Amino acid sequence: MIGGGPAGLMAAEMLAEHGISVDLYDAMPSAGRKFLMAGRGGLNITHTDPPEKFLARYGARAPRIAPLLAGFGPDELRAWVHRLGIKTFVGTSGRVFPAEMKAAPLLRAWLHRLRGAGVRFHMRHRWQGLEQADHGIRLSFATPEGDKEARADVVVLALGGGSWPKLGADAAWLPVLQSLGIAIAPLRPANCGFDTDWSEHFRTRFAGQPVKRVAIDGRQGEFVVTAAGVEGSLVYALSAGLRDAIEAEGSVTVALDLVPEREPARLAEALSRPRGNASLANHLRKTIGLTGAKAGLLRELAKPEDLASPARIAKAIKSLPLRLLRPRPLAEAISTAGGVAFEALDERLMLRALPGVFCAGEMLDWEAPTGGYLLTACFAGGRAAGLGAAAWLGRQARPSSRSSMNSSARL
Repeated sequence: MIGGGPAGLMAAEMLAEHGISVDLYDAMPSAGRKFLMAGRGGLNITHTDPPEKFLARYGARAPRIAPLLAGFGPDELRAWVHRLGIKTFVGTSGRVFPAEMKAAPLLRAWLHRLRGAGVRFHMRHRWQGLEQADHGIRLSFATPEGDKEARADVVVLALGGGSWPKLGADAAWLPVLQSLGIAIAPLRPANCGFDTDWSEHFRTRFAGQPVKRVAIDGRQGEFVVTAAGVEGSLVYALSAGLRDAIEAEGSVTVALDLVPEREPARLAEALSRPRGNASLANHLRKTIGLTGAKAGLLRELAKPEDLASPARIAKAIKSLPLRLLRPRPLAEAISTAGGVAFEALDERLMLRALPGVFCAGEMLDWEAPTGGYLLTACFAGGRAAGLGAAAWLGRQARPSSRSSMNSSARL
């Protein structure tokens, strides 16, 4: 097993449950580094969306993800978490969290169970490549003690995408697999922020401030103003479409509604109250409660003529044009689009060109928004790859070489 994130750990668990000796290698000093980071603000395990709505979150890759979720979907994942002794609850948005909100207790319990099942962990082993040999698969690693080799009967690769390289997801595997003839879709940022062209005044005053209860192109949520542009949950939810539009057109302009709960006519009526000597900022604050970053966005994005009358101000507030220029770099993204093409894999996630080598997790060519969808598919894909590897080993076993699945098969 190469990769110690959720997909890799789940694949290791499946193989260990089948009595297969498992060696897990990871480049980082400890397993689950990105998993822990993702849970710092509250680990969102999965979501309670109905199955059809849940599957739709995977966009064009929904048909590829569907079989994985059929074997291990949100309900199965939540039950699995409970078996680790971790209680969960459902938030108001339908997201599922551990009772303690943190990833660390879950990861500790999981690693304890894996070690108890005999999984051996080899940390600070950076995978360099593999070669199919007469007696298994030869693996090469770079370690602090120098280059090392290992042999395995089957290999599961769960090396992550290209986001958050400091936590191990640096896509160093990509040229290795390309050199072996594996089809790989270019990696692109997913669940990412976007750059825009703020004025220096706006950037200096509002960078870092949250903008809550707004809508972008009709979808409600919140985001954060950054020095470069925008990021946050609402932006992440729309990021795939925004990124694709920018790739096609060079930029994309979205409609920002600063008060989605209020109708334009009511806004115009409130703004029509006598203003007297009050500044526009004070008038907006007193009549409709528009302050802070929201008021700043109105002044930043509206044209001067849009502020000439109450009706035009109301219209601008409901549909400010926000032009996005480019996604933030891949290393800053929460996750990655692109990766190993599903066409390069069989139905058990084994590489067709490399028998005995399986792939799982974010290194495959799919993407999903945050909200539990990413993590669920990583768990489900790891499980499928682990079960596929166990089944492949069973088919390869011969009475003269291995009497049972309790042989020295390793990954």
